[in-house]
Amino acid sequence: MAARRFAAVICELLANPTAAFGVIVIAILLLTALLAPVLASHDPNVVDLGNALGRPSSLHWFGTDELGRDVYSRLVYGSRISLTFIFIVSIIVGPVGLLVGTTAGYFGGWCDTVMMRITDIFLSFPSLILALAFVAALGAGLENAIIAIALTAWPPIARLARAETLTFRGADYIAASRMQGASPLRIIVKSIMPMCLPSVLVRITLSMATVILTAAGLGFLGLGAQPPLPEWGAMMATGRRYMLDNWWLVAFPGGAILLVSLAFNLLGDGLRDVLDPKQK
Repeated sequence: MAARRFAAVICELLANPTAAFGVIVIAILLLTALLAPVLASHDPNVVDLGNALGRPSSLHWFGTDELGRDVYSRLVYGSRISLTFIFIVSIIVGPVGLLVGTTAGYFGGWCDTVMMRITDIFLSFPSLILALAFVAALGAGLENAIIAIALTAWPPIARLARAETLTFRGADYIAASRMQGASPLRIIVKSIMPMCLPSVLVRITLSMATVILTAAGLGFLGLGAQPPLPEWGAMMATGRRYMLDNWWLVAFPGGAILLVSLAFNLLGDGLRDVLDPKQK
């Protein structure tokens, strides 16, 4: 049943040209990360100073950087880092935001007030600024950057889950569950969370573009993935010193960030149309 539903959602997404573009780009990203050793033409970390700042050619499709490393191969391996951010942040912020939002919406009162005021504190800061503050406290590095981004990405999901819960908690099936002696935890997990899940999935997908941009921003500032890891934002940071004469050092990583961010936004819009019955 789940497999048929998933196949039906994919078919509906592919029927929408903009959503299909997002699906195709993300599928290419997944395949690129999975087959990186096969697709890369060079070792991404091998230094060849004799070929430093080489222009795009048949040997180096996207040129070489200031240390002679192949830009194309570094982009291919960099897709793994981007997917690491996306995957880990998703599995953290989804459950956390869903639990906080449904709990606040179901219980209401002081519980709702306390949880939502904490959420509002996180929402009052721009995500990149808040991530910078957390990374400054935790220290630079890939793992700390993931934690910092996750800490800034859950509040919008919690807000959405709370709003959805407020529309469900007075429903007859919730009242029937209470009369049958179901505990609040069981009602939240079994009855409310599944109803909130479609909207939360759409929100997580849309948030992935922000996650990618924030990760690239941290890498650009030297607070994300550290050298020699081929992270796209860090590649732009090192290439900006040579960009006037060597445009490929920033054009290709920047294009990859733009393309993947756009794909997640278009996929999120498509999922909203497919999963939200009010859109039909």
